[in-house]
Amino acid sequence: MAKKGRGVLKVVDGQLDIVIQINGKDVSLRVGAGDNLLDTLRAQGFKGVKKGCDNGDCGTCLILLDGKPSLACLLFAAQAHGRKVLTIEGLGSTDKPHPIQTAFVEAGAVQCGFCIPGMVLAAKALLDENPDPDEPAVRRALDGNLCRCTGYVKQVEGVLLAARKLRAGSE
Repeated sequence: MAKKGRGVLKVVDGQLDIVIQINGKDVSLRVGAGDNLLDTLRAQGFKGVKKGCDNGDCGTCLILLDGKPSLACLLFAAQAHGRKVLTIEGLGSTDKPHPIQTAFVEAGAVQCGFCIPGMVLAAKALLDENPDPDEPAVRRALDGNLCRCTGYVKQVEGVLLAARKLRAGSE
């Protein structure tokens, strides 16, 4: 047993008892040592974390782990013990979308929508760190999030629009 985050990982009947803060709420889970975070989150009802390639190539499973973009398909669930996970479900709601989500809609960046949760979270991580990015910075932040519907122009425009909206809201 190793110390991580909120204490020692406990093994019960060959499984690990972990606590992850998901979208601001502490969630206690019992997982297998080999369970990946993607499947664990989806089993908990977080369907915005998409299952695409399952090997880290597409970005559809992107979450924010302690505020940093991370691919849930490449992480064991136990690696999230004692840490903060943000999924798209924790960013905004249908009634009160986050400004990044609003900007993506206004920019026409949402087509089939499969890649959008990962892109929106990648944009959030970027804008949290750099509230006034240029286009190359936005493209770097979205790199690794594959979209088959577009040429990424609208998504880049959406992130730049979101940056303007967020800056205007904080002035």
